[in-house]
Formats: sequence, structure tokens, C-alpha cells
Amino acid sequence: MPDSDRKLSVLVVCLGNICRSPIGEAVLRHVAQERGVDLTVDSAGTSNYHIGEDPDDRSIAVCRQFDVPIEHAARQVQPEDFRRFTHILAADEANLRNLQRVKPRDATADVRLWGAYLDNAPIGDPYYGGRKDFEEVYHQCVRLSHAFLDEVVGKSTQAVE
Repeated sequence: MPDSDRKLSVLVVCLGNICRSPIGEAVLRHVAQERGVDLTVDSAGTSNYHIGEDPDDRSIAVCRQFDVPIEHAARQVQPEDFRRFTHILAADEANLRNLQRVKPRDATADVRLWGAYLDNAPIGDPYYGGRKDFEEVYHQCVRLSHAFLDEVVGKSTQAVE
């Protein structure tokens, strides 16, 4: 478990870091700000497919639709991320397995499926889908952000969406 004296910091992880995790990063940051929670949020991918790229246009569009700022350049998870962040949240089981495989022995981050904070459901990859799939990811990230913050910092009186 992370040191309780460390500032809350979260890395949201998916495969390519252009769809799910940038949405998750933007939504978690937005929800935390609305709740008055001070935390650092970033996102990364387990693969190196899109390093340096902006989020998928559909990720940007869905965040803008809900007035959630999104700005990110894709990057791959690095060994120091396991020491730098207090929590690493995987979008699905495949990415969780990849994270567990590369996790250094001296890791301090709590590495979990993000869905473990709510319903254990993975965040489906919307890449080959349409706008509706990206909206589903957005709404799931809102629910997961509240569930994560409820468990880690305490319940909120804010509405879920």
C-alpha cells in the first residue's frame, strides 16, 4: 500500500494511450477538481504504438462534449512510474497483466484494475468503434473516478454525472 503521507498521484493505463487512458486521465482530474481533491494525474500505455501522439480525435471530441479539458501526448509506462505514482489504474485485465509483468521489485504504487473500485468491469477499447463507444468510456470513467475517490479519500456528495 502506498505511503499515506505521499500526495495522491494516479497513472491511468490502457494499451496505446490514445483512447481510454487519456479520457480517464482527463475525467479523473476534472472530477477531483470538482470535489476539491488535490491529486496528480497522468496516463500511459503498455505498448509503444503511439508514443508522442495526441489522443484520438474521438477522445478529444467526447471530452469537449462534456466540457472536460483534455491534453496529452501518448507515452509508454516506465519503471519509475511504479515509484512515482501512488496508484496505477489499468483499463482492463490484459493491461493489468502487462503492468504486473513489468512492475519493478521496488515498486510502491498500488496497481489495480480501475474497475476494482466499483464493479470489476473492464473499460472496453473504443478504438474500432464509433462515437457511442467513446461516450460509454467517458461515462464509465466518470463513475470509476467517483468510486476511486470515494474509496481513497472518502465519500462525496457530488452527483455521479
